[in-house]
Amino acid sequence: MTMKRLQIGTSGLSASEISLGCMRIAGMAPDAVDTLLKTSWEAGINFYDHADIYGGGKSEEVFTASVKRLGLQRSELLLQSKCGIRSGFFDFSKEHILTSVDKILTRLDTDYLDILLLHRPDALVEPEEVAEAFETLKQSGKVLHFGVSNHNPSQIELLQASLPMKLEANQLQFSITNTGMVDHGLNVNMEIERSNDRDGGILNYCRLKKITVQAWSPFQHGFFEGTFLGNPKFPKLNEVLEAMAGEFGVTPTTLAIAWILRHPAKIQPIVGTTSPERVKQVALASEVALTRPQWYEIYRAAGNTLP
Repeated sequence: MTMKRLQIGTSGLSASEISLGCMRIAGMAPDAVDTLLKTSWEAGINFYDHADIYGGGKSEEVFTASVKRLGLQRSELLLQSKCGIRSGFFDFSKEHILTSVDKILTRLDTDYLDILLLHRPDALVEPEEVAEAFETLKQSGKVLHFGVSNHNPSQIELLQASLPMKLEANQLQFSITNTGMVDHGLNVNMEIERSNDRDGGILNYCRLKKITVQAWSPFQHGFFEGTFLGNPKFPKLNEVLEAMAGEFGVTPTTLAIAWILRHPAKIQPIVGTTSPERVKQVALASEVALTRPQWYEIYRAAGNTLP
């Protein structure tokens, strides 16, 4: 099996089209982490997503220890981390960004990050200060490329106006049951709830600006309310997923990721599973090509209606 690759923005980075998110590995036993990473690597995943708040930083340390035990080479890995969330507030100050990156690099035991994302919008952001921090990190070689997470178009434009480099990625919530990014585009100018544009058209904006959308929590419904797979709250969706998965000879887990990959925006799912078996199922999505009718059938099965 060969995992397909995609370019992150215009960075030139050749990343696996599916990423392993490392948010939940902090409390895992060393041998379990080794199995998880080894499985992901053998499945063709080379892109690993972190954040300084995951496990209070321990997730990055656990990941690093496993990489060393497995003998994986840093040059073959693409490492992304995020900063900006602090206890009770958000912080995009130059001092915090620079300090955060130094700590991230120490925990990951690396000289550089392939990508740094600003985790959640800071209402007190000063774009010029962010620009100074990014320029310092770029010139020092500590960060090669930059992006954001959970930002809308105007927030990205505000930052980009001061930045000397292009923002290459935007990490956003997206799954079969969290489809706000496409709902309003299918219900334009209608006096219904699904017509409301709550994100400023972020999906089309990112496509136009060649910013890679990374989908976090691709199996979750609501805001961390649990997975929709096998969930009795979504009987029709699971019925359709089971039936269609049988046609492809895969599992509903595979199909849930294939549904995201089918979108022409070339969205990169960030899969935060700790199950090696689920990693194998997820990786198979790179080989599943849904037709347009199949994509819409899954969309409607999740309770979405078309005008």
